[in-house]
Amino acid sequence: MALIHALDRQRNLKTTNLASRWTHLAMMFQRLFLLQSFLLLSLTTATAKRLNTIPRLSPIGPRVWRDQPDKTTSGEFDGEDFETFFYNQTLDHFNYRPESYDKFPQRYLINSKYWGGANVSAPILVFLGAEEPIDEDLAAVGFLVDNAVQFNSLLVFIEHRYYGKSIPFGSREEALKDASKLGYFNSAQAIADYAAIIIHIKETLRAQYSPVIVIGGSYGGMLASWFRLKYPHIALGALASSAPILYFDDITPQDGYYSIVTKDFREASETCYQTIKTSWSEIDELASKPDGLSMLSKKFKTCTPLTNASVLKDHLDTMYASAAQYNGPPTYPVNEVCKGIDGGGFGDDILSRIFGGLVAYNGNLSCYVNAHTDPSETAVGWQWQKCSEMAIPIGVGNNSMFPPDPFDLKDYIEHCKSLYGVPTRPHWVTTYYGGHSIKLILQRFASNIIFSNGLRDPYSSGGVLENISDTIVAVKTINGSHCLDIFFAKETDPEWLVAQRKIEIKIIKEWINKYYVDLTMV
Repeated sequence: MALIHALDRQRNLKTTNLASRWTHLAMMFQRLFLLQSFLLLSLTTATAKRLNTIPRLSPIGPRVWRDQPDKTTSGEFDGEDFETFFYNQTLDHFNYRPESYDKFPQRYLINSKYWGGANVSAPILVFLGAEEPIDEDLAAVGFLVDNAVQFNSLLVFIEHRYYGKSIPFGSREEALKDASKLGYFNSAQAIADYAAIIIHIKETLRAQYSPVIVIGGSYGGMLASWFRLKYPHIALGALASSAPILYFDDITPQDGYYSIVTKDFREASETCYQTIKTSWSEIDELASKPDGLSMLSKKFKTCTPLTNASVLKDHLDTMYASAAQYNGPPTYPVNEVCKGIDGGGFGDDILSRIFGGLVAYNGNLSCYVNAHTDPSETAVGWQWQKCSEMAIPIGVGNNSMFPPDPFDLKDYIEHCKSLYGVPTRPHWVTTYYGGHSIKLILQRFASNIIFSNGLRDPYSSGGVLENISDTIVAVKTINGSHCLDIFFAKETDPEWLVAQRKIEIKIIKEWINKYYVDLTMV
């Protein structure tokens, strides 16, 4: 561990134990689901509303649909094996104004337990944090820990700027104060941060020739693929799990996301699908009656009386989308919701069946549908990211179990401008990273990227699903969900998931072995 102690004198001496981390994580899951609708109070258009009902890009779902880690995890996770450090990060990597040189502490964690060492140029696996504190990824993302022994690898988890403890300007309140401060909060700055930290680690450990593999899920998967494209001299390869890099600039049909949500539910149960499809008009019809909102509030046991039907419909929209996005084994939440709807345990009418699905998803609670919650740092941060550059044009078409709700770019931009005073840049992602004609372009210069997807995941509609070249490959599973392949391996994992991970590991090993052969030629 002496090498690790050399990295930073600002090491956090107290490491959170696994049990407390999972307790915090479970509370966070429940809180995130309730917070999905927090910004709805400021919404004035259908497109703006859709902006906040779609589950955020994250490997971590809004509800715990897995057993506790001590019962299911086959890999050995010990929080004490990770040490926490803070790197003195540059605020602005791309300008030379005096304020660009300001610094802020950026958190990263290292596990050297299984590392073969710099003398043999043993690999470094780096997880690129996304729109949440890195603690949450550390507790859920097990791909690195599970495979550390066979790779003899150093493990690194890096937190994304503006999240967790990696906050510029001295405090979260100051950092999120206005667009002048938020302007440094973007993906290009984030991957430049990662580049600086990886170089710092390699220099400190004298691991110049240790190959680096970057790994990320969802938005973090996008960052991993973009990192490999922008910094090929730093990362040998990238595993980009559930990364919808093609869901920009109308490369992907706007209704792709909700088409898969609908498909997931229809495949689970035709009657469940039909019930959900019919329920929206039933809600509107009851809400229009005298005392209708009061009746809806009572039927759905809302935490506060409904003031309009949209609050309930938005909550249900988010629940169905989240269930589909994280529709993985062993529970498969879409199946659970449909069991609740089809079971009729609360009555045979349409709305009673919908309430049954709500209970099946959330469990028995004293109340459901809370319209008055305080925003989390993730909700606030991701809202800015969506409004600035992550403008994913998701709408609902006519062939869906949801009411039609097309995406309107003009409304989207105006809504974001009303929130922050600056307009969205909807074409910047494809300008800076590419995306159009991706096979034609990337096969000519890029290499060593795995795009993994589960086809039950609605965001897979914007993913890379076919091989681009021999070294830019798509690994997909019919039954997979969002980022499932990078979660901790469990004894109950189905064979297709085990096989998916084996393919990914085999490809990464081939990259590393070829690198070592090339290294002998230097």
